[in-house]
Amino acid sequence: MNLPRFWTTSPELTSDPFRAMRREMEKVFRAFDQNWPSADIGAGAPAISVAETKDAYEVTAELPGVDEKDIKVSLDENQLVISGEKKAESTKEEKDWHVEERSYGSFYRSMSLPFEPEDGAVDAHFDKGVLYLTIKKPAKAIKATKTINIKTGAAPQTGTAPRKAA
Repeated sequence: MNLPRFWTTSPELTSDPFRAMRREMEKVFRAFDQNWPSADIGAGAPAISVAETKDAYEVTAELPGVDEKDIKVSLDENQLVISGEKKAESTKEEKDWHVEERSYGSFYRSMSLPFEPEDGAVDAHFDKGVLYLTIKKPAKAIKATKTINIKTGAAPQTGTAPRKAA
C-alpha cells in the first residue's frame, strides 16, 4: 500500500495552508478507507426518518431481514430507543461463500424527543421490514400558531432617535 504524501509544494495549495492540510488529510483517510475491510460490528444502526406533524412525531426505521419478535422499542423519559437483533441464517456453513456483505448481530438507535411522552402515546407497527412509530405529543407540547396583524403606515416612535454622523 502506498501512503499519500503528507505535504505538497503545489502553488495552489501553499497559499492557503489550512486548505492544503485538509486536502492532504482527506487523501490519507481515503487511502486507509480503500485498503481496510469494513469495521462494522453487528447490524449497526438502522436508517431512520423522522417527521413532525401538529400532533405527533412519526418515526420510520428500516429493519430488513429482522423478525418482529426481535425488535424492542422503549422509552426512558424523553429518550426513544429502537434495539434488537438481526439473526444470521443457520445454513451458513453448508456453502462456500464468495461475497457476504449482509450484516448480522445486534442493532441500536436512540433519539431524544423534545418532550416526555405520556403513557400509551407511542403506537408501533411493523410491515415489510419497516418499523412505523407514531409518538403523540402531550397537550402542553402542541404549539398553537399565532397570527400577528400587520399595520400600515410609519412605525411608532420608540423614544430613541438615530444618531447623526459627526
